[in-house]
Amino acid sequence: MPTTTPHTAEPRTGGPHTAEPLTAGPPADEPHTAEPLTAGPPADEPKHRIRALYTESTVTVYQAYTPAIGIPAARDGRFPAAWKRDRMTWVKPSFLWMMYRCGWAAKEGQETVLAVEISRSGFDWALRHACLSSYEPTVHADQAVWKRELKQSPARVQWDPERDLRLRPLPHRSLQLGLSGDAARRYADEWTVSITDVTPLVHRIHGLVLAGDESGAAALLPPERPYPSHGGLPSAVLPGGADGAGGARGPGGSGVRGAGADGGTDTPGAPAPSGR
Repeated sequence: MPTTTPHTAEPRTGGPHTAEPLTAGPPADEPHTAEPLTAGPPADEPKHRIRALYTESTVTVYQAYTPAIGIPAARDGRFPAAWKRDRMTWVKPSFLWMMYRCGWAAKEGQETVLAVEISRSGFDWALRHACLSSYEPTVHADQAVWKRELKQSPARVQWDPERDLRLRPLPHRSLQLGLSGDAARRYADEWTVSITDVTPLVHRIHGLVLAGDESGAAALLPPERPYPSHGGLPSAVLPGGADGAGGARGPGGSGVRGAGADGGTDTPGAPAPSGR
């Protein structure tokens, strides 16, 4: 890859062909288990559910990159040549989870935050062809079955604690979706509708949080809603099967169930991902 546009923020997962013993999700900077849960979710909020900014035809996901990749991507509306289609990339529908991952665009290699609007048909395709990044006894017959699915699937799903404005973990989880192989190619070449540099918005919201104006910061957040997946999320990407899953009904769709992985710069199972 060109030395002028290093992918330091990208996941180093080895892709879907690397079967890891217990997990293959995006690498996390800090273990979630070490952090105490804060305020609980609304009474009707299921533990696993996709919440996103979406329209009738598109859904917005977030990634963080170096300026060398993020700026030309936003300018041209497509990822530059330095963006490698043969590597796993992680996308995140949750704005605040992206902020947790990139440290409000302050982490090295994640200084440019992109809002990538992609087709809902592409997003749904990825979910249908995804495998959980971690072994789940209620979903997989055994670890051998999970490892086989992991090798064959072009997409991975990982669920991580959603975050509040202070980036503290919440009891309910947010989706991270890892794309590799055919899924990564489709994401870059077919599904992407627009790419917007939202770094100025990130800095503005963060400034309000630091100033103690959380209501003002919250007013600027993207309006994320439960994502209506046609027919509901596949049980293969729901830890515990359909247990505790909830969702919203959309046109022609049943309840959304399940939830997320880190997008852009990460790899599942180890420390969590951010941009590519």
